[in-house]
Amino acid sequence: MTTTTIPRPASNPIAWPAFIWIGAFHVGALLAFNPAFFTWQALLVCAVMHWLTGGIGICMTYHRLLTHRSFVTRPKALEYLLCMIGCTASEGGPIGWVADHRKHHAHSDEEGDVHTPHQGFWWAHMLWWLTPEADTVHSVEYYQRWAPDLYRDPVLRLLDKFHFLFPIASAITLYLIGGMPFLVWGSFVSTVLVLHTTWLVNSATHVWGYRSHKTRDDSTNLWWVALLTYGEGWHNNHHAYQTSARHGISWWEIDMTYIGIRLMSLVGLFHSVKLPKLVPSTIDDRVKHSSRREETLVHGGRLLDDESELVGSAT
Repeated sequence: MTTTTIPRPASNPIAWPAFIWIGAFHVGALLAFNPAFFTWQALLVCAVMHWLTGGIGICMTYHRLLTHRSFVTRPKALEYLLCMIGCTASEGGPIGWVADHRKHHAHSDEEGDVHTPHQGFWWAHMLWWLTPEADTVHSVEYYQRWAPDLYRDPVLRLLDKFHFLFPIASAITLYLIGGMPFLVWGSFVSTVLVLHTTWLVNSATHVWGYRSHKTRDDSTNLWWVALLTYGEGWHNNHHAYQTSARHGISWWEIDMTYIGIRLMSLVGLFHSVKLPKLVPSTIDDRVKHSSRREETLVHGGRLLDDESELVGSAT
């Protein structure tokens, strides 16, 4: 597949605040090569923080809850708590993250896509935020265009503005609990791993893998990215059923994020969980079925879902 078909401006200015912030985490992660900072407890903390900030914060909350409204929390305050966990992943505030991702879906692998491999693999992976294009700057106008529903919420605006405080508070807490090993592995290493594994959804799952559905983009299902991202790697399924809380459709497509959503719905904390209305048994059936789906768009301040393809609740 060709990945350089859409040109980008030759010289975009570097986003220095983001560069310094993310760069500092990468430099801190190098301390993991010092044996003095390794303990098995710190490695366990790293795994827990990867799941908490990446799996719960980014995959479940920023993506499936906020961007696509695949389910609803009960009570509403739970959504804000989950957003705080998402902020801890150092991928920015909730409104900015959602606005970028909705723009990606509106122009997926076309001109206007925030992070398409058609502008280069590494552009899709990380250069898109390092040297952002002018029309993706996180301005009030950008938020009101791509995430008007979130921007109207004063609590989400506050979290978006002060998102950087949460990873700082997390790093300080980990240091106070377990010293340098917990800081290095629980904050620096886990954050770098979360960043690169979630970025693989933007890059690798538009280049390699298999396609179960005919979509107008190049999205694919890639098993190893799905394992690293708690189910987000079933990306072609997601582009076919964008508001579905379940991304892994076939029995072998393990989707840990959906399992978490399902468990939360069983105890009453999540409701109105959206799922594909039909789960065809063969690839040919899935291709035929997916050709009828509508995309999720933002228009007039509300999300427009394809209700003919989705049911309202998993419970």
